[in-house]
Amino acid sequence: MRWLRHVFSPSAHARFPAASLDRIARAIAEGERRHGAQLMFAVESDLPLAALWRGVSPRERAEHAFALLRTWDTRDNNGVLLYLLLADHAVEIVADRGLHGRIDAARWRQVCEDFGRRQREGDLEAAVLAAIATLSEMLAEHFPADPDAPRDNELPDRPRLLG
Repeated sequence: MRWLRHVFSPSAHARFPAASLDRIARAIAEGERRHGAQLMFAVESDLPLAALWRGVSPRERAEHAFALLRTWDTRDNNGVLLYLLLADHAVEIVADRGLHGRIDAARWRQVCEDFGRRQREGDLEAAVLAAIATLSEMLAEHFPADPDAPRDNELPDRPRLLG
């Protein structure tokens, strides 16, 4: 059944038109004004056939995207990737080592569960925006913005459509 979902998955471009990507980018930029971490959103329609054959999980694919997009490449090791795999209706959060021990795994899971609930309600963009707002609040607790420091936007705010 998973094969069919991936073969017939709608494209990320269809699910996230340009206006939606603009709103998500603005939400990321607005959130990053409140914290010193770096947040990225990436969405992938489906997995390549080779990855399906190997049984790659959404988590493994999110970790691969984290590396591919260089989310780890921040001065304070505080990059966070919000990853969505449309075909599996799966959302994952991958956080860099600077966040380990600061934010409990249960809080990350709760963001993913809330995202899934909103996604099932039918408004995918609203699910993304709510997750970004929650993640921004969490990151502000541990990496508050320094009003005297220049804002160094190390990672792009624009969502990345993979595949």
